[in-house]
Amino acid sequence: MSAPHDLSASELLAAYRARSLSPVEATQSVLDHIARWEPHLHATYLLRPEEALAQARASEARWLRGAPCGPLDGVPATVKDNIATRGDPTPLGTAATPLVPAQADAPPAARLREAGAVIVCKTTMPDYGMLSSGLSSFHALARNPWDLSKGPGGSSAGAGAAAAAGYGPLHVGTDIGGSIRLPAGWCGVFGLKPSLGRIPIDPPYTGRAAGPMTRTVQDAALMMQVLSAPDARDSMSLPAQPIAWERFVQGTGRLRGLRIGLLLDAGCGLPVDPQVRAAVEAAARLFEQAGAAVEPMPPFLTRHMLDGMDRFWRMRSFMDLRTLTPGQQGKVLPFIRDWAMSAAGLDGPQVFEASQQFHATRVATVHACAPFDYVLSPVAPMPAFAAGLPAPTDDPLRPLEHIAFTVPFNMSEQPAASVNCGYTGGGLPIGLQIAGRRFDDLGVLQVAHAFEQLRGPQRPWPEPPIHK
Repeated sequence: MSAPHDLSASELLAAYRARSLSPVEATQSVLDHIARWEPHLHATYLLRPEEALAQARASEARWLRGAPCGPLDGVPATVKDNIATRGDPTPLGTAATPLVPAQADAPPAARLREAGAVIVCKTTMPDYGMLSSGLSSFHALARNPWDLSKGPGGSSAGAGAAAAAGYGPLHVGTDIGGSIRLPAGWCGVFGLKPSLGRIPIDPPYTGRAAGPMTRTVQDAALMMQVLSAPDARDSMSLPAQPIAWERFVQGTGRLRGLRIGLLLDAGCGLPVDPQVRAAVEAAARLFEQAGAAVEPMPPFLTRHMLDGMDRFWRMRSFMDLRTLTPGQQGKVLPFIRDWAMSAAGLDGPQVFEASQQFHATRVATVHACAPFDYVLSPVAPMPAFAAGLPAPTDDPLRPLEHIAFTVPFNMSEQPAASVNCGYTGGGLPIGLQIAGRRFDDLGVLQVAHAFEQLRGPQRPWPEPPIHK
């Protein structure tokens, strides 16, 4: 029988209903498991066992009364550093941020609490979330549980590592260019970047989304029931809709007759590793065997688009750094500081031209995807890279070469997920990206679940090293 920390949210809730397991027992199992893993992974921030157990005891009392307060009552969960939790500082992964307690829970944290989830801890991220890495000037270096010499990806670095390592079943990340899907792919878990506004977030920003990171699609669907409630604090929050998230289980027959695009060349960025390409092609063949029509898709993202978005984000970060004192600037991760300061010489027309590439990317992505129901691609062109590197290129002038498959769907506002589709010869997970049309978040979950069934069981989850 699986240990409580390895149980899915659905399994935990069934056990609570049957009174074969309590939220206190489940939370204690998760905390004990974190204690074994955390010296190696560094995935947590504000890990407070007694506070987590107090939440679990309150949940246990509700279950004993037969009155759970919500659909996630007693299920262990984590939220990313940059999702505010009332009374806690929000460092945004950088030592430059003053540690001021937040006045209120941000929408994802508020929804989890209302649903009864036990927030075990927060999870680590790199400076300002601007790296696909676990490297941070504030948090200890996060690592990948599949191979401790590799990073978990980012910027939802700790969330990806925590999900793969079994720090409970439910984790919330954020994504503006791939920050949920990249760590999900490199850590072998499921991650969904929903349609813009589907999960309210505060502060909102163009392309920025919060989303679930879980070991199974079913657990992500459970989270979507809770996280997708509208919130007025997000100016882009979508109106309430009666989406039957629990109906996502429709079997592999869901794929029959679908027209699927297969994107193996992003158009720019790093070349696709042969092992990644082979795994994605094998996944596409499973879709064909299930009755989908899979068609090759030409690249649509251009170097001009990717570089323009990069330049604009540099300028945004440069302007942010200018508000810091010299002492605070000195605390920012040097890679991020060098990247941002490189925008100092950009003039007005250059920044304007750079800003236009977000819309150009949006138009190109929507046009390219229009003939298809869903699009398959790699999440990243390569497997997980060395933990100590800020980016695969290790070059602040070429920092975004690995996000060419993911960032278009942030700009187009389309839902896109990462689901494990294989492993390298060295045992590192490979992520398959499934993108759908705008607002078709439920459809993406249904297709991802169908692929989960076609793919079959994953390899056993990694276990913490044994202390001698």
